[in-house]
Amino acid sequence: MKIRVFENSAALSRAAARMAAATIREAIEKKGQATFVAATGASQFEFLEFLTADKEIDWSKTTMFHLDEYVGLPETHKASFRKYLRERFIAKTHPGTVHLINGDAPSAEAEAERLNRLISGREIDIAFVGVGENGHLAFNDPPADFETHTPFLVLDLDERCRLQQVNEGWFDSIDLVPRKAISMSVNEILRADTVVCCVPGERKAEAVKNCFDSDLISPQYPSSILKKHKRAYIFLDKSSAFMLSPGRYSVA
Repeated sequence: MKIRVFENSAALSRAAARMAAATIREAIEKKGQATFVAATGASQFEFLEFLTADKEIDWSKTTMFHLDEYVGLPETHKASFRKYLRERFIAKTHPGTVHLINGDAPSAEAEAERLNRLISGREIDIAFVGVGENGHLAFNDPPADFETHTPFLVLDLDERCRLQQVNEGWFDSIDLVPRKAISMSVNEILRADTVVCCVPGERKAEAVKNCFDSDLISPQYPSSILKKHKRAYIFLDKSSAFMLSPGRYSVA
């Protein structure tokens, strides 16, 4: 894992998008296709803007999965991650194959199994992720399951995670935030050849410190598991990095 700190969120997002684009192009050049995992949320806004502006990627040769989706939430809801990805990414890039999580499927468990069959044995070239205010990775809230190798899980969301969704404006109150989600597991994310993690903003500073300011890897700080990944790149800005010890990162 490598941590780089940038002047602001735009600079970190631009650099992360350059790395993501280069990785996807390289995979297509070598294998004729690339598989990637897309994240959502406020941390990905600028990153996806820069990535979708890259005109040198042949998106028709890519397969897309995405990290997580609320259980029971229709795609028409403003907080739906399917809606987010269709509007902010898919409509602009038109990937060759898209595997979205159907959060309001009749059975969340059956939907997770469907995704598990689709992704089983498939090489993942790159995963885009963020870090939650509680340190979560995808919707793997603390204490995260570091043991399972099941690709997609049906998970309970903790109160701090649900409150973050309210504070970001996705829901009007915590009572409206779903209590469950379908999420890619920690070990499935680690299976990606490259992980690009964008974490802008001061409200993420505590989580960044807890997850990355020591050698500790703990289910209580789910994103700390990224320290085990040789090609995980953490992109921070000065606001999200201000609690880190200087020796833990390089300045861009």
